[in-house]
Amino acid sequence: MMNRDLTNRFHTAVFHRLAGNVAVIDRDFKIVEANQSFYETFGDWEGKYCYNVYKRSNDPCDSCVAKLTFEDGQSRTKEETCFGRNGQAGYYVVRTEAIQDENGSIPYVIEFSENLTESNKLNRAFRVLFDRVPCYVQVLDRDLRVVLANDKQRETFGESEGKFCYQLYKRRDSRCYPCPALQAFQDGKIHSSEQVGFTKDGRQTVYAVTAAPLALSGDEIGHVVEISMDVTEVRSLEKQLRRAYAMEESLINNSTDGIIAFNSDFQVIIYNPAAEKILQYPAGEAVSAGISQEMLPVEFRSVLTGEQQSCRLVEAELTSKNGEKIPVRFHGVHLMYNDGSLGWAVFFQDLRPLKELEQQKLEAERLSAVGETVAGLAHSVKNVLQSLEGGMYALRTGLEKKNEERMMRGWKVVDKNFDKVSKLVKDFLGFSKGRLPETEWTQPNDLIRDMITLNEDAAKKSKVELIADLDPHLNPAPLDPHGLDSCLTNLLSNAIDACQMSEKEGGRVVLRTREEGDVLVIEVSDNGCGMDYEVKKRVFTTFFTTKGGGGTGLGLLTTRKIIQEHGGKISMTSEPGRGTTFRIELPRSRLPIPK
Repeated sequence: MMNRDLTNRFHTAVFHRLAGNVAVIDRDFKIVEANQSFYETFGDWEGKYCYNVYKRSNDPCDSCVAKLTFEDGQSRTKEETCFGRNGQAGYYVVRTEAIQDENGSIPYVIEFSENLTESNKLNRAFRVLFDRVPCYVQVLDRDLRVVLANDKQRETFGESEGKFCYQLYKRRDSRCYPCPALQAFQDGKIHSSEQVGFTKDGRQTVYAVTAAPLALSGDEIGHVVEISMDVTEVRSLEKQLRRAYAMEESLINNSTDGIIAFNSDFQVIIYNPAAEKILQYPAGEAVSAGISQEMLPVEFRSVLTGEQQSCRLVEAELTSKNGEKIPVRFHGVHLMYNDGSLGWAVFFQDLRPLKELEQQKLEAERLSAVGETVAGLAHSVKNVLQSLEGGMYALRTGLEKKNEERMMRGWKVVDKNFDKVSKLVKDFLGFSKGRLPETEWTQPNDLIRDMITLNEDAAKKSKVELIADLDPHLNPAPLDPHGLDSCLTNLLSNAIDACQMSEKEGGRVVLRTREEGDVLVIEVSDNGCGMDYEVKKRVFTTFFTTKGGGGTGLGLLTTRKIIQEHGGKISMTSEPGRGTTFRIELPRSRLPIPK
């Protein structure tokens, strides 16, 4: 056996090396011994009472467990708030044990104390994190029974502890496969899967589950923690996104317009069948080799360089793979997202079928008008022939009777009606003849100036002033000068006649040129008699004239035909007593290019 001195030294060594705080107090609650840990925690204790050291107080505690232990010798444990040597409050658990002497009395009580402050903080922090984490968390035992669940899991699926997970999530009575928790129990690894279950109110939900074993390396796995995230809305959005993508892909592939999209490196990422058909460029080759910028309109380059956000052209030209120039309606745009560049997209409509239809329509209208004109021409010629017959009769009888006056009267009738037939036939031939305009680069302002010079004397005789209101910055355009000269001559002649027919003095005709965007505009305005509603409706109809026997009714039809052959249009506004304006609009993009 160990001798008493050695035993005392051994007890002293153990006492001071205990990890917890240990103090011995007498019946007066004075500390008579304490170990090193107690000193490091609470500071100097010698000659002090326990309440001086623990509570920093000069009065004994009202609820003193040491006092009770002195009275009955029973061990006790109590949680107390104590103050360390630095004065900081801490949460301690204090346990008292009685020390009895040979007579069974209790001269001392030994107190063991341990600081639980950090432990409690960690426990509370863990519980807050466990309960407030925005996903479902539960701990399962090997029977797949829930032993712990967080607030969100209980709120969504109901009270959980003690229930089997497949009952809770799936509302079923047997295990489901594959089960990530079972897999984690079997191989000790983390497993994930996607499951479909039902909330406590019966709503179907899709959730992603991750199961991980709760065990140290080499220990038997007793529990598995499952963390689940509700992905119902995500899967719904994914489904909607797939539908939207499929719809967009279908729209792009079935569009009759060509669509090409480029990424920020100008690589082709979308190239629909219509683009392939129009450009005759195979899709695989377009995606792999790319589309050259030279194949696209030169105006689109301002979008590529960032000078413009978009480029819209009523008519432009694309170059096909074989070099053919294809007329298209074109729109190019810079694709942006959050101020960043995604690339570019171009949309184009093949205008070749439309141009062919327009030409066919013009030809059909012309042929239809020719048919109407032939019928009207026959009627007009018939009237002229009747007048000629009267003139010939007067001329013949004058010759027979040698009546010179009668002969001259008959000759005037014949001469007048011959001019009428000649004008009628020439106008008819001009209107009925189908032809393409023979364009050359022409300055419209020069045409107007020449027109005024040639008609100035005739206008003065009619007391009509001719005024030129010309845009000095107007650029030359590809025009048929002879055809446009015929149009302007007809409109100017009508304007002078309208001023003559007006009762007011100061007749005035203004010939005006303007550039409105891509459109060349020529206007002929007068302040003459104007036209009422009924007359305006019939202006561009066959054989309609307001000049009585002085007109054939084909002048404005011929004018409209020539303007349409240039790819333009003519319109008219008029008010009775205030005058008339004829407006010619010639889009430069549609003017025939000189050969």
